[in-house]
Order: sequence, then C-alpha cells, then structure tokens
Amino acid sequence: MSEYIFKLPDLGEGTVESEIGEWFINVGDQVSEEDLVGTMMTDKAAVELASPVSGKVVKLAGEPGDIVAVGAPLVVFDTADGDGRSPPQRANKDEAAPVAEPVAAEVGAASSRDRGETPLPQETPLPQETPLPQETPLPLTKEIKVIGLRRMIAERVATATREIPHFTYVEEIDVTELESLRKHLNSKIDDPSQRLTLLPFLGLALIRALRDFPQCNATYDKERNVILQHGAVHLGVATRTNDGLKVPVVSNAQSRSLNELAAEIRRISEAARNNSIKKDELTGSTITITSLGKLGGIVSTPVINMPEVGIIGVNRAVERPAVLDGQVTIRRMMNLSSSFDHRFVDGYDAAAMIQSIKEMLEHPATIFLPE
Repeated sequence: MSEYIFKLPDLGEGTVESEIGEWFINVGDQVSEEDLVGTMMTDKAAVELASPVSGKVVKLAGEPGDIVAVGAPLVVFDTADGDGRSPPQRANKDEAAPVAEPVAAEVGAASSRDRGETPLPQETPLPQETPLPQETPLPLTKEIKVIGLRRMIAERVATATREIPHFTYVEEIDVTELESLRKHLNSKIDDPSQRLTLLPFLGLALIRALRDFPQCNATYDKERNVILQHGAVHLGVATRTNDGLKVPVVSNAQSRSLNELAAEIRRISEAARNNSIKKDELTGSTITITSLGKLGGIVSTPVINMPEVGIIGVNRAVERPAVLDGQVTIRRMMNLSSSFDHRFVDGYDAAAMIQSIKEMLEHPATIFLPE
C-alpha cells in the first residue's frame, strides 16, 4: 500500500478551519486526479475540492457537518493502483437470489399415482373473515442535521439578534407614479427577463439618501471597536436560493446607472442561485436591501447583515383606497420595513433617511436630478 494524505488546504480569507459540506466519494471508491471529492464550507461559500492524485479512497476525515482544521488530513488515498476506475457494482439482491419453484406438493401427488393409490381428498379451507382495514401509520420523525450554509445562516442570525439592538422603522409609500414610470420603461424592452423591477429604483434612491446619512453606510469592526463609514456604496441584495439565503454584492453601486444597476442585480442574483458566483462577490457589502417579492406581506423585521448597521426591507405593493388632495382614490401602496443598529444609528436619523427615500420614490423624477 502506497499511502497519500490529502490535507485540507488554506481556503483563503484567514480561514483556520472549515466544515465538511458534502462528499462526492466514498471509502473504497477509485478516483482519478482532478476528480471532485467534495465541498468545504467557509463563512461565505461552498468550495469544491479536487483530488490531487489518483487512487483508492481509504479514509475520510468525517461526515458532513464535521469541522476540519486547515492542514489536517481530509482524505487518505491508496495510490498503489490509481487507475481511476470505479469499483464494480454489486448486483441487486432481488435479482441475485434465485426463486425456488414450489414443486414438493406435485412430487408427492405423482408418487401416489405411480403406486396406484388413490390420493386422499384435500380438506376445503374454511372461509376466513375479511380483515378490517389497517390504520395508516403516522410518518416517522425526520432528523435533519444543521450543516453547511444553513448552519452559517443560523449562527449569523443568532449572533446579529443577540449582539445588535435592532431599531425597526416602517413607512408607507405611494409608488403609483413610480409604477407608472417602471411600466413605461418596460414597454420599450422586448425581453421579459430584462425588464425593470422596483429594486434598482429603490437602490438609486437609497444611494442618493446615503449621501446625507453616511452613518447608515457603515460597518462595525468589533475587534477594533471602530465604525467604518464608506464613501462607496457596496449594495448587498439578499437572495433566496435552494441552499438558503445569500447576499451577493453590487460593488460601487453609486457609479451605476439605472439600467446598469438593474443588470448587475440580475446577474449576481442568478449567479448566487446557480452557485456560479465568485467568493469576493459575496463579501464587502456596506448596506443591504432585502425583499420577499410577492410574499412581502405588510410589515417585516429584517435582521441586519453583520457587520453592516442598516438593512432596507421591501414589502408587497398593492392597490388600495387612499386619500389624495381630499379625495378617496385608488393608489398603489408599499411599505418599507427597515432595521438599524441602534448603537450607531439614532432613531431620528434612521427615520429621516427613510423619509428621504420615500420622497424620491413618490416623486421618481427626483431620483435622477443632478446634484
């Protein structure tokens, strides 16, 4: 046996340990060099690892959810016969076992006839009662191990709610004029996938408001006890994926036009969903927008994406009666539910910033006015 120990490499960003996310191999498998062996979870993403050699898998470091230190053994290979061939598949046990034919009764009957004996008549079985229908058994309890991205989400949310005193502010916004503008612009776009949602408009309004409220475009460095107010707006966009919630980032959002911002939001959101997003596109946000889309409800309490100090939540837009210039009319209304770190953002400043966004969204031409 020629043994090769594949140790967990440094995955970057100061990582000293990582969680096993998923194995693509089993003990006893033959793998070839560069075959994927599994994924390891960092604080930001799942990283796929490839085998550095060809050989037979002798030992794995643990099960999904287990933590492995950088430099510790991850996979042990026997490289004596590393042809990369898969092990032979065992036959299905139902196919492998031959079925015995019920011949014993026929043999007994034939022997009686051969001897000229009259076989005894068989007793007619008594009719049996029809069994009552059985109750459907209750489904068994299913245990689901909290691992990978779901574990990281759980830890981050728990830490954020435990350490950050959230101040939540909800405001109602009349987006009738904004919706009219959005529909007008979309009427000139043939490809439905390229049409504008409300998010890029909100993004532009938020970027403009942050110029007057820089304390909301900030991150908290807990280790140094320092608030970092950022000149650039790196906009996080909370995105639902099959793996859980991810927050891809639009870098330098303040330098993008409406169409550029919309295109980048679409690109990073789709990349987050199909796992093609780069690691550096999941880090560095300075403030986050989150939306539940059609499930947005009336009010929500978004949890701040640490180390940021603010998050803007979008609720569902619906048409309902409203009073305008003393008359009852139908308007399209939407709530913003936003949370701020009350340690560093005063309630008055948080409310004032949301009011600034409200004014721009209700009068959308002001979003595009020069400074």
